[in-house]
Amino acid sequence: MTSPISPLGGFSAVEGISGRGGGLGGVSGLGGLTGSDESAPAQGPNTDFAGMLAKGIENVHASQAKASDLAVQVADGRLVDPAQYTIAATEASLGLQLTMAVRNKAVEAFQEIMRMQA
Repeated sequence: MTSPISPLGGFSAVEGISGRGGGLGGVSGLGGLTGSDESAPAQGPNTDFAGMLAKGIENVHASQAKASDLAVQVADGRLVDPAQYTIAATEASLGLQLTMAVRNKAVEAFQEIMRMQA
């Protein structure tokens, strides 16, 4: 018999999820969402989805913070290579797009489950 799904906890608001701000992301920092993070060994088919999701969102937030820091450095003239900011901003944008796609698919799946008759 399978155990019931427990509620997800430990999530806090992440800036930029609603589309405001410079975007979230970091393609290299989304290993937690895809399960391909080499730093944590896979636990087989029972991998903790909530933990992977939380780690992925943290990585996305960190990537957004990096892009914001680089934007300030570009504006101040302290960043020698502005291409670093361009790359970080693009990664943040792609990360936001991936995060929104995952969220939209989860909402669609939930709505489909709710439409099923018992």
